[in-house]
Amino acid sequence: MMENRRQYGFSLTETLLAVGTLAIGLMFIAGTFLTGVYFSTTSTEQTVAAVAAAEALAKMRIYGLDPNSSGLKSEGHVLYEPPTRLAAEEHLYPSTRQEAQRQYSWTALCRRMTGSRLVQCTVLISRQTTGATYWARKGGAGWPQLGTSDSGLPQALRVNIVQGTASANTNEVSLKDAVPGDGIDELGFVNDGAILVDDATGQIYRVLERYGNPPDKIRLDRPWTGGAIGSSSGGWVWVVPPATSGGRNPVVGVYQDVLQFPGS
Repeated sequence: MMENRRQYGFSLTETLLAVGTLAIGLMFIAGTFLTGVYFSTTSTEQTVAAVAAAEALAKMRIYGLDPNSSGLKSEGHVLYEPPTRLAAEEHLYPSTRQEAQRQYSWTALCRRMTGSRLVQCTVLISRQTTGATYWARKGGAGWPQLGTSDSGLPQALRVNIVQGTASANTNEVSLKDAVPGDGIDELGFVNDGAILVDDATGQIYRVLERYGNPPDKIRLDRPWTGGAIGSSSGGWVWVVPPATSGGRNPVVGVYQDVLQFPGS
Protein backbone atom coordinates (compact mmCIF):
# COMPACT_ATOMS: atom_id res chain seq x y z
CA MET A 1 0.00 0.00 0.00
CA MET A 2 1.51 3.32 -1.12
CA GLU A 3 1.60 6.22 1.28
CA ASN A 4 -0.31 9.29 0.08
CA ARG A 5 2.19 12.17 0.17
CA ARG A 6 0.88 15.75 0.10
CA GLN A 7 2.82 18.36 -1.86
CA TYR A 8 3.34 21.74 -0.18
CA GLY A 9 4.30 25.00 -1.98
CA PHE A 10 3.88 28.76 -1.87
CA SER A 11 0.40 30.12 -2.11
CA LEU A 12 -0.52 32.90 -4.52
CA THR A 13 -0.76 35.37 -1.62
CA GLU A 14 2.73 34.51 -0.41
CA THR A 15 4.13 34.87 -3.91
CA LEU A 16 2.53 38.28 -4.37
CA LEU A 17 3.86 39.47 -1.01
CA ALA A 18 7.37 38.31 -1.93
CA VAL A 19 7.25 40.01 -5.31
CA GLY A 20 5.90 43.21 -3.76
CA THR A 21 8.65 43.24 -1.11
CA LEU A 22 11.29 42.68 -3.80
CA ALA A 23 9.84 45.48 -5.94
CA ILE A 24 9.87 47.94 -3.03
CA GLY A 25 13.48 47.02 -2.24
CA LEU A 26 14.52 47.53 -5.86
CA MET A 27 12.81 50.92 -5.89
CA PHE A 28 14.82 52.03 -2.85
CA ILE A 29 18.01 50.73 -4.44
CA ALA A 30 17.24 52.59 -7.68
CA GLY A 31 16.59 55.80 -5.74
CA THR A 32 19.88 55.44 -3.89
CA PHE A 33 21.67 54.83 -7.19
CA LEU A 34 20.21 57.98 -8.77
CA THR A 35 21.11 60.03 -5.69
CA GLY A 36 24.65 58.68 -5.86
CA VAL A 37 24.92 59.61 -9.53
CA TYR A 38 23.68 63.14 -8.77
CA PHE A 39 26.17 63.73 -5.96
CA SER A 40 28.97 62.19 -8.02
CA THR A 41 28.19 64.53 -10.92
CA THR A 42 27.96 67.52 -8.60
CA SER A 43 31.30 66.66 -6.99
CA THR A 44 32.94 66.28 -10.40
CA GLU A 45 31.58 69.61 -11.60
CA GLN A 46 32.76 71.39 -8.47
CA THR A 47 36.25 69.99 -9.01
CA VAL A 48 36.18 71.09 -12.66
CA ALA A 49 34.89 74.53 -11.65
CA ALA A 50 37.77 75.07 -9.21
CA VAL A 51 40.36 74.17 -11.86
CA ALA A 52 38.60 76.22 -14.55
CA ALA A 53 38.42 79.25 -12.23
CA ALA A 54 42.15 79.00 -11.47
CA GLU A 55 42.86 78.91 -15.21
CA ALA A 56 40.53 81.85 -15.85
CA LEU A 57 42.24 83.98 -13.19
CA ALA A 58 45.63 83.03 -14.63
CA LYS A 59 44.50 84.17 -18.09
CA MET A 60 43.24 87.43 -16.62
CA ARG A 61 46.68 88.02 -15.11
CA ILE A 62 48.33 87.28 -18.46
CA TYR A 63 46.02 89.33 -20.67
CA GLY A 64 45.63 92.02 -18.04
CA LEU A 65 43.05 94.74 -17.57
CA ASP A 66 43.36 98.45 -18.22
CA PRO A 67 43.16 99.94 -14.71
CA ASN A 68 42.33 103.33 -16.23
CA SER A 69 39.26 102.02 -18.05
CA SER A 70 36.37 104.44 -17.57
CA GLY A 71 34.04 101.56 -16.83
CA LEU A 72 36.10 100.18 -13.96
CA LYS A 73 34.70 101.60 -10.71
CA SER A 74 34.30 100.82 -7.04
CA GLU A 75 30.53 101.23 -6.74
CA GLY A 76 29.71 98.45 -9.20
CA HIS A 77 31.00 95.66 -11.40
CA VAL A 78 31.80 95.48 -15.11
CA LEU A 79 32.34 92.42 -17.27
CA TYR A 80 35.96 91.53 -17.97
CA GLU A 81 34.74 91.63 -21.55
CA PRO A 82 34.50 94.01 -23.38
CA PRO A 83 37.01 96.27 -21.51
CA THR A 84 39.65 93.66 -22.38
CA ARG A 85 39.36 92.01 -25.78
CA LEU A 86 39.87 88.31 -25.21
CA ALA A 87 39.04 85.77 -27.92
CA ALA A 88 35.84 83.84 -27.20
CA GLU A 89 37.67 80.51 -27.32
CA GLU A 90 39.84 81.65 -24.40
CA HIS A 91 36.71 81.52 -22.25
CA LEU A 92 36.25 77.80 -22.89
CA TYR A 93 37.40 74.98 -20.64
CA PRO A 94 39.28 72.72 -21.03
CA SER A 95 41.79 74.57 -23.21
CA THR A 96 41.82 72.09 -26.06
CA ARG A 97 41.07 72.29 -29.76
CA GLN A 98 38.64 69.38 -29.57
CA GLU A 99 35.21 71.00 -29.47
CA ALA A 100 33.52 67.92 -27.97
CA GLN A 101 35.63 68.22 -24.81
CA ARG A 102 35.01 71.93 -24.22
CA GLN A 103 31.95 71.58 -22.04
CA TYR A 104 32.47 74.55 -19.71
CA SER A 105 33.09 78.28 -20.05
CA TRP A 106 33.74 81.21 -17.75
CA THR A 107 32.71 84.82 -17.44
CA ALA A 108 34.29 87.34 -15.06
CA LEU A 109 33.19 90.47 -13.20
CA CYS A 110 35.59 93.19 -12.05
CA ARG A 111 35.27 95.93 -9.44
CA ARG A 112 37.92 98.30 -8.14
CA MET A 113 38.33 97.98 -4.39
CA THR A 114 37.39 101.17 -2.53
CA GLY A 115 40.45 103.24 -1.64
CA SER A 116 42.78 100.67 -3.16
CA ARG A 117 44.61 99.87 -6.39
CA LEU A 118 43.39 96.28 -6.22
CA VAL A 119 40.61 94.82 -8.38
CA GLN A 120 38.07 92.33 -7.07
CA CYS A 121 37.48 89.65 -9.71
CA THR A 122 34.55 87.23 -9.58
CA VAL A 123 34.67 84.26 -11.95
CA LEU A 124 31.52 82.30 -12.77
CA ILE A 125 32.00 78.84 -14.28
CA SER A 126 29.12 77.53 -16.42
CA ARG A 127 28.29 74.35 -18.28
CA GLN A 128 27.22 75.01 -21.83
CA THR A 129 24.73 73.29 -24.10
CA THR A 130 25.78 72.66 -27.68
CA GLY A 131 23.82 74.81 -30.10
CA ALA A 132 22.15 76.88 -27.38
CA THR A 133 22.02 80.68 -27.34
CA TYR A 134 22.24 82.84 -24.23
CA TRP A 135 21.02 86.29 -23.14
CA ALA A 136 23.16 89.41 -22.80
CA ARG A 137 22.47 93.09 -22.11
CA LYS A 138 22.90 95.48 -24.99
CA GLY A 139 25.48 98.18 -24.44
CA GLY A 140 25.38 101.89 -25.12
CA ALA A 141 22.05 103.60 -25.63
CA GLY A 142 20.29 100.25 -25.87
CA TRP A 143 21.07 99.25 -22.29
CA PRO A 144 19.39 97.53 -20.45
CA GLN A 145 17.57 95.86 -23.34
CA LEU A 146 18.29 92.20 -23.98
CA GLY A 147 19.84 90.44 -26.94
CA THR A 148 21.72 87.23 -27.56
CA SER A 149 25.33 86.88 -26.48
CA ASP A 150 27.80 87.65 -29.29
CA SER A 151 30.15 84.92 -28.09
CA GLY A 152 27.41 82.29 -27.97
CA LEU A 153 28.50 81.40 -24.42
CA PRO A 154 26.69 81.75 -21.09
CA GLN A 155 27.24 85.28 -19.83
CA ALA A 156 26.55 87.10 -16.59
CA LEU A 157 24.08 89.97 -16.77
CA ARG A 158 22.52 92.32 -14.27
CA VAL A 159 19.01 91.78 -12.94
CA ASN A 160 17.04 94.36 -10.96
CA ILE A 161 15.92 93.44 -7.42
CA VAL A 162 13.96 95.32 -4.76
CA GLN A 163 13.31 94.82 -1.07
CA GLY A 164 10.51 92.31 -0.73
CA THR A 165 9.41 93.30 2.79
CA ALA A 166 9.63 96.28 5.10
CA SER A 167 12.39 94.60 7.12
CA ALA A 168 15.88 95.66 6.02
CA ASN A 169 17.61 92.47 7.19
CA THR A 170 15.76 89.68 5.41
CA ASN A 171 16.61 86.77 3.15
CA GLU A 172 13.60 87.48 0.92
CA VAL A 173 13.88 89.90 -1.99
CA SER A 174 11.85 90.50 -5.12
CA LEU A 175 12.85 90.48 -8.77
CA LYS A 176 11.95 93.35 -11.07
CA ASP A 177 11.78 93.17 -14.86
CA ALA A 178 14.07 95.98 -16.08
CA VAL A 179 12.38 96.16 -19.50
CA PRO A 180 8.75 95.00 -19.07
CA GLY A 181 7.75 95.83 -22.65
CA ASP A 182 10.25 93.63 -24.50
CA GLY A 183 8.26 90.41 -24.07
CA ILE A 184 11.15 88.67 -22.26
CA ASP A 185 10.39 87.47 -18.75
CA GLU A 186 13.49 88.36 -16.75
CA LEU A 187 11.99 86.66 -13.70
CA GLY A 188 12.83 83.36 -15.41
CA PHE A 189 16.54 84.20 -15.24
CA VAL A 190 16.59 83.44 -11.51
CA ASN A 191 15.39 80.03 -10.33
CA ASP A 192 16.05 77.61 -7.47
CA GLY A 193 19.78 77.07 -7.07
CA ALA A 194 20.82 80.18 -9.01
CA ILE A 195 23.84 82.12 -7.73
CA LEU A 196 23.60 85.91 -7.40
CA VAL A 197 26.50 88.37 -7.11
CA ASP A 198 25.63 91.74 -5.59
CA ASP A 199 26.70 94.46 -8.02
CA ALA A 200 27.54 96.98 -5.29
CA THR A 201 29.63 94.79 -2.98
CA GLY A 202 30.42 91.50 -4.74
CA GLN A 203 28.75 89.45 -2.02
CA ILE A 204 27.53 86.06 -3.23
CA TYR A 205 24.10 84.58 -2.51
CA ARG A 206 22.43 81.33 -3.49
CA VAL A 207 18.70 81.19 -4.26
CA LEU A 208 17.06 78.54 -2.10
CA GLU A 209 13.60 79.00 -3.53
CA ARG A 210 11.70 81.05 -6.05
CA TYR A 211 8.10 81.23 -4.91
CA GLY A 212 5.25 80.31 -7.20
CA ASN A 213 3.04 82.97 -5.65
CA PRO A 214 4.12 85.70 -5.95
CA PRO A 215 6.47 84.60 -8.76
CA ASP A 216 8.78 87.59 -8.34
CA LYS A 217 9.85 86.77 -4.76
CA ILE A 218 12.91 84.65 -3.98
CA ARG A 219 14.43 83.30 -0.76
CA LEU A 220 18.19 83.51 -0.31
CA ASP A 221 20.52 81.31 1.70
CA ARG A 222 21.24 84.18 4.12
CA PRO A 223 19.88 87.65 4.95
CA TRP A 224 20.65 90.38 2.44
CA THR A 225 23.47 92.61 3.65
CA GLY A 226 24.66 93.93 0.29
CA GLY A 227 23.93 97.18 -1.50
CA ALA A 228 20.78 99.22 -0.96
CA ILE A 229 17.68 97.69 -2.56
CA GLY A 230 14.84 100.05 -1.71
CA SER A 231 11.22 99.57 -2.62
CA SER A 232 11.35 101.84 -5.69
CA SER A 233 14.38 101.66 -7.97
CA GLY A 234 16.07 98.82 -6.06
CA GLY A 235 19.53 97.49 -6.81
CA TRP A 236 21.22 95.07 -9.17
CA VAL A 237 22.64 91.57 -8.95
CA TRP A 238 24.59 89.57 -11.51
CA VAL A 239 23.34 86.15 -12.62
CA VAL A 240 24.04 83.76 -15.48
CA PRO A 241 20.58 82.96 -16.88
CA PRO A 242 19.64 79.68 -18.57
CA ALA A 243 19.71 79.38 -22.36
CA THR A 244 17.15 81.45 -24.29
CA SER A 245 15.15 78.26 -24.84
CA GLY A 246 15.09 77.57 -21.10
CA GLY A 247 16.60 74.78 -19.04
CA ARG A 248 18.54 74.38 -15.80
CA ASN A 249 20.88 76.88 -14.21
CA PRO A 250 24.21 76.77 -16.06
CA VAL A 251 26.50 77.94 -13.21
CA VAL A 252 28.49 75.20 -11.47
CA GLY A 253 30.78 77.40 -9.36
CA VAL A 254 31.64 80.99 -8.41
CA TYR A 255 35.09 82.05 -7.21
CA GLN A 256 36.56 85.40 -6.14
CA ASP A 257 40.08 86.75 -5.98
CA VAL A 258 41.72 90.15 -5.64
CA LEU A 259 44.23 90.99 -8.40
CA GLN A 260 46.57 93.85 -9.08
CA PHE A 261 47.11 94.61 -12.76
CA PRO A 262 50.13 96.49 -14.07
CA GLY A 263 49.55 100.21 -13.79
CA SER A 264 46.77 99.89 -11.22
